[in-house]
Amino acid sequence: MMLTVLLLMTQIAVQDPRLERLDPETRSLVVSVVDSARAAGLPSEPLIQRALEGVTKGAPSPRIVAAVRRLATDLGTAREALGSRATAPELEAGVAALRAGASPQVLTQLRDARPPPLTMALAVLADLVASGVPVDSASAIVLAAAPTARDADLVEFRRAVERDISLGAPPGAAASVRALNTGIRGATDASIPPGQPPRPPSRP
Repeated sequence: MMLTVLLLMTQIAVQDPRLERLDPETRSLVVSVVDSARAAGLPSEPLIQRALEGVTKGAPSPRIVAAVRRLATDLGTAREALGSRATAPELEAGVAALRAGASPQVLTQLRDARPPPLTMALAVLADLVASGVPVDSASAIVLAAAPTARDADLVEFRRAVERDISLGAPPGAAASVRALNTGIRGATDASIPPGQPPRPPSRP
């Protein structure tokens, strides 16, 4: 029965018309990665999309295959950290957080601290780091907010930090000040010198 299921999944992957955009050799390699991911219980759509993105950008075959393989590995790491019940959007957001620099342990702590879905919390973590907030500070803030903050609260927090950064505040300080102002406890920022209280950025 298991063999039948695996053969059926392989046929589905091969028949996906979108993969016809790949040359035969690249398509064969990508399908192999997709099949392995499906057999491991990982979502296949992100892998297909990554391959198609490579085609659209005119990337060479080895780079496309390498990108798809790397994403499959990262999805597996995210699934190990977030658990077998993690949804495809959660896994993709987990990959973004991992690539931003968050450790698998942070993802596991977030899973334990926050009711699902975790997609927005993971996305905010990745966005904060992308804005320049040190990964340790961003992780501490999101973990401290995780038990009680709503998704909308996290989004507004991220927007406020980005506004403060655009006004000239150092990213780490902006995140710490906003965390203090919104009552997020347990979040610290190593970028603020000891003994110097953080100050909100000036407003125009």
